[in-house]
Amino acid sequence: MFFNHLLSLAIWVPIVAGVLVLATGSDERAGFARILALIGALAGFAVTLPLFALFDRANGGYQFVELLPWIPALNVNYALGVDGISVLFVILNAFITLMVVLAGWEVIQKRPAQYMAAFLIMSGLINGAFAAQDALLFYVFFEGMLIPLYLIIGMWGGPRRVYASVKLFLYTLLGSLLMLVGLVYLSHLAGGSFAIADLQNIRQIPMGVQQLLFVAFFMAFAVKVPMFPVHTWLPDAHVEAPTGGSMVLAAITLKIGAYGFLRFILPVLPDASRFFAPAVIVLSLIAVIYIGMVALVQTDMKKLVAYSSISHMGFVTLGIFLFSGVFSGSPLGELNDWGLKGAIVQMISHGFVSAAMFMCIGVMYDRLHTRNIADYGGVVNVMPKFAAFMMLFGMANAGLPATSGFVGEFMVIMGAVEVNLWIGALAALTLIYGASYTLWMYKRTIFGEITNPEVREMKDINCREFAILAILAAAVLGMGLYPEPFVAVVHQAADHLIAQVAQSKI
Repeated sequence: MFFNHLLSLAIWVPIVAGVLVLATGSDERAGFARILALIGALAGFAVTLPLFALFDRANGGYQFVELLPWIPALNVNYALGVDGISVLFVILNAFITLMVVLAGWEVIQKRPAQYMAAFLIMSGLINGAFAAQDALLFYVFFEGMLIPLYLIIGMWGGPRRVYASVKLFLYTLLGSLLMLVGLVYLSHLAGGSFAIADLQNIRQIPMGVQQLLFVAFFMAFAVKVPMFPVHTWLPDAHVEAPTGGSMVLAAITLKIGAYGFLRFILPVLPDASRFFAPAVIVLSLIAVIYIGMVALVQTDMKKLVAYSSISHMGFVTLGIFLFSGVFSGSPLGELNDWGLKGAIVQMISHGFVSAAMFMCIGVMYDRLHTRNIADYGGVVNVMPKFAAFMMLFGMANAGLPATSGFVGEFMVIMGAVEVNLWIGALAALTLIYGASYTLWMYKRTIFGEITNPEVREMKDINCREFAILAILAAAVLGMGLYPEPFVAVVHQAADHLIAQVAQSKI
């Protein structure tokens, strides 16, 4: 009975825990709210672990399937299931939520119950989006997760938090409405069904219709990634968000957009995907190169890492749309195996690394209350343990071999070179830019002499911070040294997707 409802538990355990934490109410019961939130986050993570342990890696289809009628009149069902792609994101989301609860344990003093509850509820909604097998159910979760994120930035963010949260909301809402129109039209083509499998199995969609639907879905998911040029909301959101908000935003919510490409655009609209692939690749390379250059000139640590995330996610979208013969005009090009699997692995790695980088920035901000690189210098002299952790995460952000950051980037570059040597060469620039802006920031903040007297008063990481950074370090090194478990889970589902996209619908 328990194992038949693992996905429902992954969704509703954190949501129920969040509601209970919210019910604790006032700041006078903050200690109890924190403990309850930690229990809820631990329980939410614990129920996802059997998903990985029991997952059949030889099966490319959906597993842990649940199906219940939801709105029978509209033929909408509460349908859940995960394949080798989505199962990793469900586990990653639960893991990051646990880290976020620990990260805000002492830092959040204003309305801690509401803060923790927002993250727990958002965690359940995000898991719902990754597990949904009904398009309308996916849309509800996809939109629902925006509400707690909006509140997190708007209530616990920086001085321009209202501007950042409203900008995030408007950007995301506009794209989502276009996607809803596309879903309704696809449901009509599928005979009134909203089941994602039925949408993917539509046998014939004219090229012109595919192109219009592609634009509708692309706007929704490109904003979420975010891709150039609809990326401008992300730096503002990161800068104003509290540390936990930045961790979840970079590690999880950006992946929803790329996941939408894999679940909807590629299998439902394969011909339009091939048609628009050159444009998507160009936009991805602009993100990798131009946004990497923008990161080089940032003076705010959070903004630098935010632009770094856009650059790394450009690497992901590049891998997803690597079709063979992409610039030859061939209508028969197939998805590149290395690129697709590398993009998925890179998303998981970026979840670990980006969360760790924002945690490190949060640790320094909690002590000095500034994110300006120029205000630091010589931190290693007073925080040697912290400096060692930040060095590891900085190297992972730059794609150093033996860290998780290298695995996905290497696979995507391999795929890009197979498709076109020049695409591979341009994509490889991310390793140079990543090392440049990351090491530049690290050198300016951590090394050198102490010039700011306030830096001399900074204390090294405490036990709670050490535990968070150590767990994230274990994830980064574990995936970097032994990526096989992650690649093995992805393998069959990616092969199945490649086979789906190879079937023309014209």
